[in-house]
Order: sequence, then C-alpha cells, then structure tokens
Amino acid sequence: MDELRFGTDGWRDIIADRYTFANVARVARATADYVRSQGGTRVVVGYDTRFLSDRFARHAAEVMAASGLEVRLADRYVPTPVASLAVVHFEAAAGVMITASHNPPAYNGYKLKGPYGGSATPEIYAGMIERIDAAADARADEGAVELFDLREVYYRHLAGLLDLEALRAYDGVLYHDAMGGAGGGWLAGFVKHAGLPLDLRELHGVPHPLFYGVNPEPIPKNLATLRAVMGAESGPAFAAVTDGDADRIGAVLAGGAYFNSHQIFAVLLKHLYDKGLRGRVVKTFSVSQIVDRLAEKLGLEVVTTPIGFKYITDEFLKGDVLIGGEESGGIGVAGHIPERDGVLNALLLLESVAMSGKGLDEQFAEIEELTGFKHAFDRLDLEVASTEARDAVMERLQSSPPDRIGRLSVERVETLDGVKLHLAGGAWLLFRPSGTEPLLRIYCEAGDAATVKRALKEARKLVGG
Repeated sequence: MDELRFGTDGWRDIIADRYTFANVARVARATADYVRSQGGTRVVVGYDTRFLSDRFARHAAEVMAASGLEVRLADRYVPTPVASLAVVHFEAAAGVMITASHNPPAYNGYKLKGPYGGSATPEIYAGMIERIDAAADARADEGAVELFDLREVYYRHLAGLLDLEALRAYDGVLYHDAMGGAGGGWLAGFVKHAGLPLDLRELHGVPHPLFYGVNPEPIPKNLATLRAVMGAESGPAFAAVTDGDADRIGAVLAGGAYFNSHQIFAVLLKHLYDKGLRGRVVKTFSVSQIVDRLAEKLGLEVVTTPIGFKYITDEFLKGDVLIGGEESGGIGVAGHIPERDGVLNALLLLESVAMSGKGLDEQFAEIEELTGFKHAFDRLDLEVASTEARDAVMERLQSSPPDRIGRLSVERVETLDGVKLHLAGGAWLLFRPSGTEPLLRIYCEAGDAATVKRALKEARKLVGG
C-alpha cells in the first residue's frame, strides 16, 4: 500500500503514480471517518482545472457519501477560496479541494479545510492521517452527492469587503492572467456582478490542464507572455496573476516589471491600515523584513510563523489579525474567511490604486521611504537527486552553518523553519526543503539586486547545486 506524504498544505503526488483513484478514495474515506468522529455530518468538495480534477473530486465525494456524510460538490471548477467559503455557507464540518495549487501539471492534490473556511490546522490533518491505513476498503455511492453553485454568494461576500464606489470611479485598465487555472472568469464575473465600468483584459482565462506550457505559479519565469503584453502599457495599469487554484496572487506592472509577493503584502498592509483597519500582522518565516519594519512604523504587532498557510490560519482563529501572508503570494485579510484569496487580493490592489491615485510601484516606493529600507529579493529552486540527499544538505547546514557567504559575514542563525542566515548589512538567506516538490529552495533578501545575485551564487556553491 502506498505511503502518502502530507506537506505544508495537504497531499500532492504525480497523477497515475501515487495520485490514483484508489489513493484518493483512501484519503476521502479517512477524511469522512475523522469528520464523523468529531460529530460532523456534512462536507463540501471543490476542484480546479487540472487533468481529471473533476473526476477525482466526484470520486472523493461519492466515497464520503458512502461513509454516511451529506456531500455538496461544486458544479464546476472553483477557486480554492470559493470552496472554503462554501464550507462556512453550508455549515459543513470540513471541506476538500482537489488541487495541486502551483505544482507542475503532472501533479494533483488534496487540500483539507476546517469548518471555519480555511486551511485545516495541523491537528485536523493529524486526525485524518492516522485513519488512512484503516481506509483501504473505501467504497463509493454514486447517488448521494448534491451539486452547488456559490458564484453569486461569493461575489456578494467580496462586495462587502470592498469600496465599490472607489472602484467604480477608477478609469483605467486591469489585466488578469489566470494561467489556465481555476481563477479563469472569476474576476471578470465579479466585475460584471458589481457593475464596475472597468477595462478588464483577460489572459489565459480558458481552463488548460497543461497551464499553457508553464507551471501555474505567478513568478517571473512563468510570466513571459504577460510581461511582454504589459511592456506596452504605461501609467498605473497593472496585471494581477492568480495561480492554479487562485488562492495566490502575483502582479506585473506597466512596462513589464514584476511586482513580487513581498511588495504586494506591504502595499496591502498599508492600504488596509489607511482604510482604518487594525490588527496583528502575521507573516511566515520567508517573508521580507520590510513587512516587520512597516508594521513597527504603524504600531502593529508582528507574529512570525513556520511556512505554510495553516500556521497563519491558526493565528486568524485566535482573532485580531489584520493581514497574514506568505512568500508564495498567499495572503488573507481581516473580514474574510481565514483563507488566501487571489481574486479578492487582486481587487484590493486595484482599490489601493483607485483610492490613492498612485500605481503599485509608487505606493511601494513610499513604503521604502517610510521604513528606511530598500528591498530586493530572489529565490532559487534547486532540483535534488533524492529527498535523502536534500535532507543531508539541510542537516549539514543546521549542525554546522557557515561563517561567511562570500564577502558577507553570518551574524546569526535562525531555524524556525529551515536554516536562515542573517548576513552583515541586513541581508538574509534561507535554505528550506519544499513541502510539495523534490526541491531545495534558497531565498534571499538584501538592499539591492546585485547583493542578492551574489549571495545566491555563493549559496548554490555551498549546497553543491
């Protein structure tokens, strides 16, 4: 029987290797057994645009129905935050989203949602995982699944979080690149629902299981077409990019420059503060220190968590969180469900431009001036021969971290999640194994791009990449 590995946000595997109908059924049966052990009776299932996602979702739904649960299944592909909102709307005990998020097209996955409409906590995952081995005899019930359409409910919910008058007054262009994923048509649908006279231009909005030849992660190497299109734009126009299941956000500015997730986080934090909202700021271990410095200037408490949105969800459930986010572009905000939402964050970015009259780059430049900190960032994703080789590298770094990275001395080391080297001059490097792919990730932030480039070059040599 296959051993299934659960990472930062659920289980992901290669389709037809370990990601099979039989293994999906095992996980679905374990989910049902856990839900029933907690007194739950109802679950929600959603799915993205990946190969066979609709079939895997229906199979999971039928297995859970055969286990005695009332099951609601999305009638079409949906963004992950829509599936999460459905959990709350239908007062379900849990939710399942069939997606591998930003992973390559060969993957699919299984995300679990708590009754509050956000990433399942580590405790919920543990309760489900311990039941997998006993779920080998999972059966399916083809007749006990009810379909749902939550489009209008979701749009009304978003409208309650936004200043529609400011958005209606905005006279400009917004691009949306859905990367062939589950966000396709959803931003346009909201624009129509709210009656916004917005010039919205869609790219890659038609579902595509191969994501038009790239991995559906909104980072520069996957956005060549969009950056070329944006190269002809000027002024405050920008493009919002959503990942494979539309819970993450990326952005490209007029002229084609990439606007990274740390910059988006900082702009959204300042925008929410300027709207009069207050609360704690939660960030994962790999997020820029400019977020800490901005929060300090605004008088807001900062909480740093391990990497994985489930840890941010824990903080949302404790209450009094203004914004929580991660380096990958997953950001949650006050008033919404405790969940990442690329569609909502795209609209909040547009709202910030509409209300300030300034482009995203201008707003971030003001944040740099306010904090006295210049931001440059990049990340390497190194393929490894095996998880054993990757783990050996991490063990060596943790037990014997280097004294220097090139010309920069290592001033201190943190090991909250991976190995983070704080370097002279305020730069840092973070080494961490991916929780979803056979990769070693190396993150770097410094005050200028040249320092980042040199530090990553030295880091690659250090790990033998």
